[in-house]
Amino acid sequence: MAPIASAHPRVRESGGSKLKGRDLLSLRDLTAEDLQALIERARVMKTDPLGFAKTLRGRTLAMIFEKPSLRTRVTFDVGMYQLGGHAIYLSPAEISIGQRESVYDVAKNLERMVQGIMIRTFAHNLVRLAEAASIPVINGLSDFSHPCQGLADYLTMRECKGELRGLRLAWVGDGNNVLNSLIYGGALLGVRLSVATPAGFEPPAEVLAWARERGRQTGASVAVTHDPREAVDGADVVYTDTWISMGQEAEAAARRATFAPFQVNEALFARANADAIFMHCLPAHRGEEVTDAVMDSPRSVVFEQAENRLHAQKAVLVALMG
Repeated sequence: MAPIASAHPRVRESGGSKLKGRDLLSLRDLTAEDLQALIERARVMKTDPLGFAKTLRGRTLAMIFEKPSLRTRVTFDVGMYQLGGHAIYLSPAEISIGQRESVYDVAKNLERMVQGIMIRTFAHNLVRLAEAASIPVINGLSDFSHPCQGLADYLTMRECKGELRGLRLAWVGDGNNVLNSLIYGGALLGVRLSVATPAGFEPPAEVLAWARERGRQTGASVAVTHDPREAVDGADVVYTDTWISMGQEAEAAARRATFAPFQVNEALFARANADAIFMHCLPAHRGEEVTDAVMDSPRSVVFEQAENRLHAQKAVLVALMG
């Protein structure tokens, strides 16, 4: 797993909740007030989509994809359209960032042509692009973190559960990029996380240390166990993700064997609170990390999560590019 990149200078130098012109590389680059403001702005924008139809008129977002996508591409593209702006899709074949052209040169070209960049990439290209570009860079997914997903997830929890402070969130599965973002966001919002992974698949020690330090101020906590039942007991939210992420296909058979005891099925989900919700960032491998009975249950909010990527990212776009 790639090392944690330090916050970009533009992030460090921008104080308070003034996000215009900043990058969004990780939720840890935000203050608690910034994150709460983005969630509340997303809630407002969701209820009044036409009220923001001219907010980004005349602005263009370049979307660089080194990894495949359904939700990321559609929600950023539609979001820019609904805000009165325009999005340009740049495929790996068209741009081949860092190969056909250096990351630095791509950044310097794009900053003269568009007003923001979203990149779905590997960690090293994300950081180098943000360092070089003078316009906002948004992490649409990297090996290490997925801040837009985390923001949409906490928006969903805010809608379903109300107050986030003190919420009990159980994660079952791999210690991956989505979990890192949930830990960062939860530390800022006062969420109590209980993480269950197989031995050797825990979230990075640096992420846990950062979150526990912030948790002293917000009341947040992060507990790590290798027993999914322990993590889920009394949870308000149960969250899982695929066991095999992009780039791990060669490990598929071994991972399925290792993670089999961590499947979220009816018996495990029943250990959560009676009104607990089930979350998954998608795509889901039904029958592996989650059963159909849980995925399609009335308490599953996976498609609300998917929709909320649109609203959360619109809030980010307006905050950074508005």
